[in-house]
Amino acid sequence: MSNDLDHYVVRSISADEWPAAKALRLVALQDPIAHLAFLETYEQAAARPDSFWQERAAGAAKDATGAQQIVAEAPDGTWVGSLTVLVEEAGTTDWAGFPVERRQGHVVGVFVRADHRGIGLTEVLFDAGLEWAWNMGVERVRLIVHEDNERARNFYRKAGFVPSGVTVPLKEGADGSAESELEYVLERP
Repeated sequence: MSNDLDHYVVRSISADEWPAAKALRLVALQDPIAHLAFLETYEQAAARPDSFWQERAAGAAKDATGAQQIVAEAPDGTWVGSLTVLVEEAGTTDWAGFPVERRQGHVVGVFVRADHRGIGLTEVLFDAGLEWAWNMGVERVRLIVHEDNERARNFYRKAGFVPSGVTVPLKEGADGSAESELEYVLERP
């Protein structure tokens, strides 16, 4: 594997690339901290029909305006990282039931394969995702991160995101413990 980022391609997906998008998502859901990073399990995702993946890819493909999935391709063409930016419109309600007060981007599904981490790919993916979001006219970009996902929280702070103070409660665990996710935001420059 080359550590030279010039040999990687970072781009938006096309709708017909849904099999690769599905495959990378299934890899992401097998990461050791997937339970902290994603709101679905490998088993749930693997059981979804192809039509789900086709619709998901079409809705986040390069010509879509409501979402954009950006991937990093290794020099051999393998997809090694991805993130998706959703546009949330003011006056709507987000996935957690909170009101959306202004037009904003929402970064989800951030993942880079372990053997490609630490070389700057996540930064390049974020740069591309933020550029797309700003071009869509959003006022800010946000993301939600599990309180125990320290690796991700450190990266997001390094990328300029700051905690907003909004906490999203998650379901109680079998042991009665409650977990939370935290909102981080980046205002439009």
